[in-house]
Amino acid sequence: MMEFLEYAFFRNAVWGVLFNSICAAIIGTYIISRRMVAITGGITHACFGGLGLGYFLGFNPVITASIFAVFSALGVEWMSVRHRVREDSAIAVIWAFGMAVGVLFVFLTPGYVPELNAFLFGNLLTITQTDIITFAIYTALLLLIYIFAFKKVVAAAFDRDFAAVAGLPVRLLNTTMTIMIAIGVVLTIRMVGIMLLMSLFSLPQMIAETRCVRFRTMTVAAVIISVVTCLSGLFISAYIDVPCSAVIVILQVLLFVVARILSPRKN
Repeated sequence: MMEFLEYAFFRNAVWGVLFNSICAAIIGTYIISRRMVAITGGITHACFGGLGLGYFLGFNPVITASIFAVFSALGVEWMSVRHRVREDSAIAVIWAFGMAVGVLFVFLTPGYVPELNAFLFGNLLTITQTDIITFAIYTALLLLIYIFAFKKVVAAAFDRDFAAVAGLPVRLLNTTMTIMIAIGVVLTIRMVGIMLLMSLFSLPQMIAETRCVRFRTMTVAAVIISVVTCLSGLFISAYIDVPCSAVIVILQVLLFVVARILSPRKN
């Protein structure tokens, strides 16, 4: 399988998998611990509106998808906190609006949009060096937040009242993490696509959760699981010539089943 590394596009895919799996594992642990999987699903599908708008206007669809993702995440929080709209209802609004806008603008875009399949189903082999640099910058920023503000982020996420009494900028911390989630979703779309993205943000963390209790330990375990399964999926898919994203998800599901079966029973 090492002969695949002779090709530049495959080396780009390896670096993309490495950075993406690390980011998805870190952000995914935060999402799972805060029970924000549904919000992430809403952001993921709202991105489709940004993709459609980008193709229609002739802009980079990743940029417009990022804008949609950030405003969708902030919109859910704004409706649920300020206007007391149930969170699941707010997610449904954002989800439906994003998909509707995406379908509309894709329909209005002249000609065929071949790149759309890459965003819907993922295609690691289309990752460019620019994508890798973007992933690297995002990964570095995410690690800096965790290194210098880890305890503050955890406190604001799990006990808002205590964090507020302690003088922590709760709204700023939670908003920052919400924006990081939105950007992480957009960057990860290129790897596994909109259809399978949620698995990358939840399965490694669910596997780690069968053995880990502490947030920090679970994050490290999720990163290891994510990196190993994603790289394995990339090489296996290249060897048997099947879609990489599907192989990655299948590997993670199988590992989750095994982890659940072997995990100690809790009374």
